[in-house]
Amino acid sequence: MWEQIFYNNSLKEWSISLLIVFGVFLVNKLLFVFYKYVVKRITSKTASHFDDYFFGSLENPIYMGVLLLAFWIAASRLNLDKEIFDIISKSYDALIVLNFTWFFARFSSVCIAEDVVEKTNQKKQKRFHVDAKLYPFIKRSILILIWVIGIITALYNVGIKVTTLLGTLGIGGIAFALAAQDTIKNIFGGITIFTDKTYRIGDTIKFDSIEGTVMDIGLRSTRIRNYDKRLLTIPNYKLMDSIIINISSESGRRIVMELGLTYNTSLDKMQEAMQILKNMPNRIPEIRHKDLVVSFTDFGESALKITFIYFILKQADIFETRSRVNVEILRAFNEAGLTFAFPSRTIYVEKEAN
Repeated sequence: MWEQIFYNNSLKEWSISLLIVFGVFLVNKLLFVFYKYVVKRITSKTASHFDDYFFGSLENPIYMGVLLLAFWIAASRLNLDKEIFDIISKSYDALIVLNFTWFFARFSSVCIAEDVVEKTNQKKQKRFHVDAKLYPFIKRSILILIWVIGIITALYNVGIKVTTLLGTLGIGGIAFALAAQDTIKNIFGGITIFTDKTYRIGDTIKFDSIEGTVMDIGLRSTRIRNYDKRLLTIPNYKLMDSIIINISSESGRRIVMELGLTYNTSLDKMQEAMQILKNMPNRIPEIRHKDLVVSFTDFGESALKITFIYFILKQADIFETRSRVNVEILRAFNEAGLTFAFPSRTIYVEKEAN
């Protein structure tokens, strides 16, 4: 019975090949036990996490590799037709390449997730200065690159002309890029924002006619809550094409005032007015002493003009501080008898003699 021939092979040869295939499941079970109780215990005791990532990523590809090897041994010992054997051989070569690709993809994914994002968020290793929001894009890009290389290599081993395939993919890629150019611009705009750190979540920014607080930064858009408490979603490429003023990064808010006194103001009173303004930081602690400017700048049409430039400290409330400064100026000027000018014009009429 064992010598009966089926498809150019005896029943005995077919049975041995089947036993080899079924035996691989027992081998994989032994490998699983060995990994769990030997390899894992050894790697858990080492100071570096590299071996944990490596062997953890290698586990499933090893099982698949053993299975493929068993199929190859079982098939190669049989007397098969040349066409069938060539198909099995090419399939084996392609699957081995894809199995290695699977391992590299798993290993890269684990390394990025564990060694970059977590340590960046915990600020344990500043050399991995990668924003956590960039992780999905980086991970996806690396995985796509690894799988594209693996698939192209597998197709080359099978005998497919890769140059022809790449030409077809190139035409399709151009069409796809043209259709998705806005999305691509948004993604690259998001990467630029993350890498250049133009602004961060919580910053108050201004561009064009929009001003508000950054609530979220994504790869495609940025969400800003304006002063009307409305949430605006703005494509990143529009932000990159605009001049952005990061208000939160300023060391202090610069305020420029122009005060006008009447023309009957004496020199002593003018100097007294300027001294009041110079002493304003002593009265309002939220004003910075540095860079204070008080200058008698112009003889206007109806007023003697004083330019007053001061800076409000970053942590102070801008509107509240400006209001207090204005109230203090009004109070001090009134106490000093200084009169604010208003637009006026004096007309001289010449009377003709009879």
